Amino acid sequence: MATPRIRVAAYVIRHSTVPELLVFDHVGIPEAGTQVPAGGVRPGEDLRHAVLREVAEETGLLTASVIRKILTEDKPHPDTGQPRRTTFFWLQAPTGTSNAWDHRVWGDGDDSGFTFACRYLPLPLKRALADNQDTHLRHINPLWVLPAQHRDVVGEGC
Repeated sequence: MATPRIRVAAYVIRHSTVPELLVFDHVGIPEAGTQVPAGGVRPGEDLRHAVLREVAEETGLLTASVIRKILTEDKPHPDTGQPRRTTFFWLQAPTGTSNAWDHRVWGDGDDSGFTFACRYLPLPLKRALADNQDTHLRHINPLWVLPAQHRDVVGEGC
């Protein structure tokens, strides 16, 4: 069995009138679907540092803070089937952050150079995120669980 790729994923929550989740879409690649910041952990890198780095690289947001680790999930990559181990974190963003912005991804990941359209969506979400990335929001607040009838739109964005 192949060694899984070690990854982190971030539920960056901003509290406004209602709680909101930071998501992004790949500009010009709609088939990638709406996603949360996520990516690989460097050898020897602390997971909390990795999740803050991924949020910064993919969204430009430098003011998020880690609240807590949520869980670790072993799930193969949806396209390649390669093993992945992803640790999900709950982060908090300041209330004064912008509602939406475009960000050119930096870093050494596969998405470096792409532009991501970032925005906050109110919780609970109305549609599933790509690769069902939203399924663990229930570990933060059970009221944020997406109703089952909306699970069939995975990958179509929000």
